[in-house]
Amino acid sequence: MGKIVLRLDRVMADRKMSLNELSERVGVSNVNLSKLKTGKVSAIRFSTLVAICEALNCQPGDILEYSPEE
Repeated sequence: MGKIVLRLDRVMADRKMSLNELSERVGVSNVNLSKLKTGKVSAIRFSTLVAICEALNCQPGDILEYSPEE
């Protein structure tokens, strides 16, 4: 089975935005954003995804990537 890979770290680096700044803009704790950034989550709320996309001026597809089974 394939999986969804989170690329939040890449988008944050492209935008030169720190975890602290994104946390303040999105209203999500550093701990939870760090888990998203490292891919250690199994789900994400759409409201959180919307807030991240607004803060980073990006599309969900910039953050989420499908990786087929290897």
